[in-house]
Amino acid sequence: MMKTAFHAAMAILALTAPAQAAEVEVKMLNRGEAGMMVFEPALVKIAPGDTVRFVPTNPGHNAQSRPGMLPEGAEPFQGAMGKEIAVTFEKEGVYGYDCMPHYGMGMVGLVVVGDPSANLDEAQAVKHRGKATGRFEALFAALKN
Repeated sequence: MMKTAFHAAMAILALTAPAQAAEVEVKMLNRGEAGMMVFEPALVKIAPGDTVRFVPTNPGHNAQSRPGMLPEGAEPFQGAMGKEIAVTFEKEGVYGYDCMPHYGMGMVGLVVVGDPSANLDEAQAVKHRGKATGRFEALFAALKN
């Protein structure tokens, strides 16, 4: 009888335990499937509480949030050059990010946490320079598909 109660209690705990948060890896590349100076994947869709680990493939890259491309109340992030950074995303919405030295070359990406509508219009309205403009446009178009 004692074993049965114990097993029943353990089963209930297992069913009510919070789900494990996921972790996604994004590589910072000099060359990838989309061309020169890219993040792969450049578009990541995750749930609140999930983590994105930005991994440099050489010391010349970093990952940092783009001003104006964060949901309200979200903390900006900035990784050091050539260093891995893990960011846990809590607030739903769209997060734009870039590699500081290669932003103008189009080294940008989007993390979409849950429902993107929290700040989708605001994030899309941010102006960019160089190849970042076209790459962000492509990412937003892919998000709608």
